[in-house]
Amino acid sequence: MPPTGSPVAARADELEARTRSFVREHRLPGAAVGVVHADELVWSSGAGFADIAGRHASGPETLYRIASITKTFTGTAVMQLRDNGRLHLDDPAVAHLPELRAAQSPFGAIETVTIRRMLSHESGLVGDPPGTEWASATYEASPAVNLARVAEIGTTVPPSTQQKYSNLAYQLLGEIVTRVSGVPYGEYVRTQILEPLGMAATAFEPLSAELDPRRATGYAPRSLSDDLVESVTAPFTEAEGGLWSCVADLARWVSFQLREDGGARTGAQVLAGETLAEMHRPRYLGDKAWTEAWCIAWYAIRREDVVWVQHSGGLHGFRTNVCFDPGERVGAIALVNGGGEPDSLAMDLAGIARDAVRAAPAPIEPPAPLPEAWRDLLGLYAEPETMMLLRLEWRDAKLTFVDADSPTWRPTLAPGSAADSFVVEPGVREAGEPCTFERTDDGHVRAVVLGPARLRRLEPVDS
Repeated sequence: MPPTGSPVAARADELEARTRSFVREHRLPGAAVGVVHADELVWSSGAGFADIAGRHASGPETLYRIASITKTFTGTAVMQLRDNGRLHLDDPAVAHLPELRAAQSPFGAIETVTIRRMLSHESGLVGDPPGTEWASATYEASPAVNLARVAEIGTTVPPSTQQKYSNLAYQLLGEIVTRVSGVPYGEYVRTQILEPLGMAATAFEPLSAELDPRRATGYAPRSLSDDLVESVTAPFTEAEGGLWSCVADLARWVSFQLREDGGARTGAQVLAGETLAEMHRPRYLGDKAWTEAWCIAWYAIRREDVVWVQHSGGLHGFRTNVCFDPGERVGAIALVNGGGEPDSLAMDLAGIARDAVRAAPAPIEPPAPLPEAWRDLLGLYAEPETMMLLRLEWRDAKLTFVDADSPTWRPTLAPGSAADSFVVEPGVREAGEPCTFERTDDGHVRAVVLGPARLRRLEPVDS
């Protein structure tokens, strides 16, 4: 694609070379790739073929099965319903799927299987529906059929004791979306997520007459020969892995994850900014080396000094990955129609982009003005007994407490329901607790109550 104003454009040759070497190294039929910076697809390319027989080249408009990346859309649908007050993440799944009452639950009450645990693959539920056999593409995709066989499913490890990836859990989450919203899952995702984001080329099967010709052909991994064999037809799935998409559309998905406006859910915002951050935040570690963590519908990989939020997909002839760094607002997409693991390619491409962004001089913007009503709150506050001394500053458009002895502890304040009343924002121990400023009868600020602590304001001494 043509260069953009992003510093990533200057690294286009390096990105192209990495993509082509990956395709050659893994003996792949082809790949489609892209890099996102902020709200723009700043580079995209294709290497090899989407279809060998027809000699169709891979490219950013080629459709691939994105398989389990679909789970990030399912998780988003659940979070929308949560934000709308239609469900709670700590609801037992059985509250919405009463058929689960008959599921096997050897480690405690079935109520321990909650929506939150299902979203983060810690519910302990069996991984796949009864009778699944992946080699022959035998898979029951109907929640109704599986719930009719509920005695054959249940938990196989205690909840919240390990990561246990479960396609079945996400299939059931899709059914919860249907029942709570009153709209079929696929229609809900289309109208509430895909259409607002302009993702017109992302769809469940059957694909439209317009989209169907853009599909790549899935190929089985090479073994003893360079011959490429078309893969077994993948089973139809929906909430757990049924979407087809392309680099151009997935760039919109990654760009949405990188939004900084933090606004409410309106139009293309799709989710409130704080809900996006909640989904990206690691919930628990997935390995002893602390290199993997599981989030809400996403997971995170620590690679060198960077934590990449991401999700992969793999389904009969297709391997896919999207990853991003919310801090630097860069991400990448890698879609292949053969064997090989594209997560390493995606992180390589995103890493090149991240280096380019970090090396570019940051624009200097004027600071956000301090609201006049808060000016007299700023200053030094002390707790006499513990000798704790805090500065309240206006920093990066936030009222922020700074402790010189604890540089990583930086509580920020969100306005409360009354004057001089605030709430501590997420990220610190005091999150969600009130912060209230006290004044004398003449309106002078004399103290602040921050959670359980009361700190007196220190006044400068005239020389």
